[in-house]
Amino acid sequence: MDCKLDRIDLRILSQLQRRGRVTNLELAETVGLSPSPCLMRVKRLEKAGFIVGYGAQVQLEKLGDVQVVYTKITLANHGRKDFSTFLSAVMRIDEIVECHLASGSCDYLLKFVTRSVSHYQSVIEGLLDREIGIENFSSYVIIKSPIIKRYDPLELLFAPGQPPGDPRSGA
Repeated sequence: MDCKLDRIDLRILSQLQRRGRVTNLELAETVGLSPSPCLMRVKRLEKAGFIVGYGAQVQLEKLGDVQVVYTKITLANHGRKDFSTFLSAVMRIDEIVECHLASGSCDYLLKFVTRSVSHYQSVIEGLLDREIGIENFSSYVIIKSPIIKRYDPLELLFAPGQPPGDPRSGA
């Protein structure tokens, strides 16, 4: 479905990223629409695939100790089948919460969330035991995350009519 976004659509998406449980009335007021057209836009954005779901953001530390580890992975071979084999294996590991194909000094950057460093070690060793083409890896144990934004700056990135990098694009 072809769907061109305007500044109001971007505001809706931006607000829903930050406050997914906002009422339609509050959302409409925030973006400058009446409730009915606002709801129609939200439904259109959902149907077009811009909104792919809603969910709670959980403060893991409230539940108990967790360890976040970022791991750079380099594969031994770089054929299509090698990438596919690797992705098929990591997709099934619950402790891997993000997987990014990267350029530069590695092929993939993975984010693990585990109970402890020893739990991470057991998961990564299990991954290595699978012989899925990992040539080497580097682990980065996260001590503290002082800034985590759970939203993207949509209005800055995609403001209609503003050149990329223009500081006025969010205005």
